[in-house]
Amino acid sequence: MTNSSNLTNSKKRRFRTLAFLTVILIYLLVLAGGIVRGTGSGMGCPDWPKCFGLWIPPTHISQLPANYQEIYGAKLKGEVEFNATKTWIEYVNRLIGALTGFVVFVTLIASLIYLKTDKSIVLGSFAAFFLVGLNGWLGAKVVSTELAQYLITIHFLLAIFVVFALLYVFVRADANTNTELSKNQYDTLSRLLVITLLVSIIQIVLGTQVRTALDQVVKQLGYNQRMSWVDNLDWRFYVHRSFSILVLALHIAVIYQIRKVSKGNAIHKLGVAMMAIVIAEITSGIIMAYGGVPAAMQPIHLLLAVVMIGLQYTAWLRIIPQSKQIESQPETISFQRL
Repeated sequence: MTNSSNLTNSKKRRFRTLAFLTVILIYLLVLAGGIVRGTGSGMGCPDWPKCFGLWIPPTHISQLPANYQEIYGAKLKGEVEFNATKTWIEYVNRLIGALTGFVVFVTLIASLIYLKTDKSIVLGSFAAFFLVGLNGWLGAKVVSTELAQYLITIHFLLAIFVVFALLYVFVRADANTNTELSKNQYDTLSRLLVITLLVSIIQIVLGTQVRTALDQVVKQLGYNQRMSWVDNLDWRFYVHRSFSILVLALHIAVIYQIRKVSKGNAIHKLGVAMMAIVIAEITSGIIMAYGGVPAAMQPIHLLLAVVMIGLQYTAWLRIIPQSKQIESQPETISFQRL
């Protein structure tokens, strides 16, 4: 019986490790996608799933047929020009996506140990697997539509939902969570986190719209006028910039509430991490706004945004299990697992 229990615990630890690894891979995929977008490499591979008709992309124009512009030019409105750097940036992004899909599948298989004890973990793992597959299909549509902006936004939001699904099963499988909060403390902190999460998602969507506007400005002014890009953006940029003040204020409120009710535990550490990330996120935005939108800062800004809402969601997940216990224990409640 003891050996069986140890084996089960080992499988559970392995599952949580896989889930955490997959979250890291999703973040890397977001970073890679940001690099693709920031460097204008979205059409570095004009076809899908192959790249210039090859499974391993070319590194030099000599590896392409002499009439490659005729082959791909109609699709890209005659603007195709081979660039090995952009081609490989896009191809590495695809490879990370494929690796992520494989690891998510392995995580789904590993989750089956919870089939009899906690089906929600299996369902969450399946949701992550389904969403990764859906996003892979959507990535192909992004290429076939020549980077349609609305599809890029949906593609990005789906990646966030994959993160949510994986964080859900990761936290749910944690049997070592110990927290005590009163009903009022639970209500206040839970509401604050939900509001902060929703506002942050709105801010991210606004950011994708600013990026769309920026693409239009770049086409008009060219890369030589980088320092003038921000000055020529429309109202979306100013709304996005102003919204960051609200995001910061909400995080201050969250960490203040957390410090009132807990110190040194997981939720407190998550609050500190949230504040650090949101400050870094706003700083990166300021650098882009006043530094000519440096290409290296764009993917960092994007990654920080996804990490930020991931931390918010994780903190909320560690609190919501108490909701079912509040009615029976209105004063103080504790939970041992999520």
